[in-house]
Amino acid sequence: MYTFATPLDRALRTVPDNCAVGCEGRRASYAEFARRCRKLAGALYGLGLKRGDRVGVVSLNSDRYLELYLTVPAAGLVLVPVNSRLAPAEMQAILTDAGVSVVFTDADYPGAAETARVLSLPGDYEDLLDRAPERALGEGVAEDDVAVLFYTSGTTGVAKGAIHTHRSLVSSGLHFMATWPFDSQTRWLVASPMFHTGGTIAMLATVWAGGTHVIMPGFRPDLALDLIEAEAITHTLLVPTMLAAAVTEQEARPRDIGSLRYLSHGASPITTETLRRAHAAFPGAELLHVYGTTETTPIATLGRHEELIIGTPLDRSCGQPAVGVEIRIVDKAGQEVPAGRVGEIIIRSPSVMAGYWNKPIETREAIVDGWYRSGDLGYQDQHGYLFLVDRAKDMIVSGGENIYSTEVENALASHPSVAEAAVFGVPDERWGEAVFAIVVTRLGVTQDELMLHCRDHIAGFKVPKTIELRTDPLPKSAAGKVLKRELREPHWAGRPAKVAGS
Repeated sequence: MYTFATPLDRALRTVPDNCAVGCEGRRASYAEFARRCRKLAGALYGLGLKRGDRVGVVSLNSDRYLELYLTVPAAGLVLVPVNSRLAPAEMQAILTDAGVSVVFTDADYPGAAETARVLSLPGDYEDLLDRAPERALGEGVAEDDVAVLFYTSGTTGVAKGAIHTHRSLVSSGLHFMATWPFDSQTRWLVASPMFHTGGTIAMLATVWAGGTHVIMPGFRPDLALDLIEAEAITHTLLVPTMLAAAVTEQEARPRDIGSLRYLSHGASPITTETLRRAHAAFPGAELLHVYGTTETTPIATLGRHEELIIGTPLDRSCGQPAVGVEIRIVDKAGQEVPAGRVGEIIIRSPSVMAGYWNKPIETREAIVDGWYRSGDLGYQDQHGYLFLVDRAKDMIVSGGENIYSTEVENALASHPSVAEAAVFGVPDERWGEAVFAIVVTRLGVTQDELMLHCRDHIAGFKVPKTIELRTDPLPKSAAGKVLKRELREPHWAGRPAKVAGS
């Protein structure tokens, strides 16, 4: 039986003097880190909490966040990480839905103060640890106990709390370890926000191996490269927008990034051009595509060695099912479709969530006969490589033709003047929906030029009817996903469709 206490116990027994974590000049060996985690467990129960109570955290990334992430579940409590960029009403809704008793915050968040007892990071936190007795971790904790409630980003509507048990999160760590090497020399740069599964994707794996976390409070491409050089970083995950920014920084002001051997990306689609530039900027790193969702913690597929397939049909794939994960493509009736045919992606694995917190109807809709219905559309080839084509709610139906927004976005992104592109359907009296694109440009380019470029890459009926040019970045969630809902909503105001897509 494995729980959150298991990886830390192994690291403590095998490499107690190894550096467990570094953040803004603070460092702790595994011996010191484990002692602080035991004192944190004692402090939490000293506050009057009991098993199963929910503990929130609203904060930038930090070493203390890592202590909370490991300790709260290992002590038999439930962690609720919350996006610090949410509006007060959104934050309050999540904390209320989760029934959070205590929330640790690194700033004044009105949405937290109105909901639970607020304790400050680092002030109250360090005071609690100074006074607390040590409490053993893992005692009486079972692998099917709830460990973390990860709330969905809300890009597809109201945020839902994905229930993850010790089993699902430990399984996800093992899936990752079965694909990439983790050992006591691993130095993982935590660059993505830790309230998101992408930010915590390698935490249990790194601890289990006795490796080191180097934590950035918030992503900056210059700081990320400085840390890779100074801390001899070996592994990291960057969402595509972060990766593109890091590539641009490395191109402009090169650092010695020779230590970086494993560079992964996920959370949103990536263009071939970004992959090509990433390989040129980080030539010694293996590129890995991670596909998954909050509900799958987040690993579903892993695509290794992308640097070897750039320019081939496989560079649009997000890889094969991870070890321990099953994937099927099904039609609307739930029947599996042949290789090459588009359908909904469904996923089965011990790493899949147990359901949605306080939402039995949504749980029954999402998990059918043990399979998680992702809402993503894609197909697999004869070797199980998965190709995403769209979110089901993002598919555009124009004149009876199905148009996948990501295909149009890829065509636009292949133009050298395009920095970002978002494509979605807007109302059209004749065709039902028309293809609409918002494009952020690097250099001067006209709508007509982009339309001609698209015609060279995709069928005429897929070419945007309208292209809106912008210079400011597209709106994104804190996890780096483009908020298409915000872009699309004005076009559908007062109409009963296309408001809830991602």
